[in-house]
Amino acid sequence: MTEFTAKTILSDIEGTTTSISFVKDKLFPYAKEYTKDYLEQTWINKETSEIVRELFELPEFEVYKKEATNLGDESYDVYTVNGFVKYLIDKDLKLGPLKKLQGLVWEKGYENGDLKGHVYPDVPEAFKRWKEAGLRLAIYSSGSIKAQKLLFGQSELGNLLPYISGHFDTTSGHKQEQQSYVNIAKALGEEPCDILFLTDVVKEAEAARKAGLQTVILARPGNAPLTDDDKTQYTVVNDFESLKIKLKESS
Repeated sequence: MTEFTAKTILSDIEGTTTSISFVKDKLFPYAKEYTKDYLEQTWINKETSEIVRELFELPEFEVYKKEATNLGDESYDVYTVNGFVKYLIDKDLKLGPLKKLQGLVWEKGYENGDLKGHVYPDVPEAFKRWKEAGLRLAIYSSGSIKAQKLLFGQSELGNLLPYISGHFDTTSGHKQEQQSYVNIAKALGEEPCDILFLTDVVKEAEAARKAGLQTVILARPGNAPLTDDDKTQYTVVNDFESLKIKLKESS
């Protein structure tokens, strides 16, 4: 069992607490299928109008217009937005307006019972263990904060939000950039060295380490394979049960 001392745990979601397949094979297809319905139901709402405006302002929209067929210059309707959203999802682009819209579509899915957030079986017990030890837990994901709260609030294994004291998304910076972790440490009011970052992505761990955070890489089933160098340079565990994290006492 690998031991660490920290004050705060900062955890990724996809490939860390939650299977990559849930995001790729459940959440994204759901958004693609039901975005049109959501837009039709909320088209005149202020929130939807703002998201649509932000989508049309993306440089990717100009590329999409050139590639799309049967799309007039002034055809900015539900059909256009729905097609553009599908295009962005297929390109796996993590853009703010898209994430907002996906979060709203998923919210409907959670409300009507179509969706339940996946977490690995060891996650609830680990969250509970860390809280009882006095450790803070925060989440950092490319998914919106709304999407994070939906997943953990309505997971297959119950409501896990009471264990989480903070949420961060790409408004704090992109996950492979060192400055993002500096920003998060500042927001948490912690020294970077007192934060343990859990992720499945080597480049994220590299950025966090450069910012001064401690790091662990999760080798969950279905995650990208790690090289021998990765395994040498980073602590790698298969699950949260393999981690022992003690609270660092304040000096």
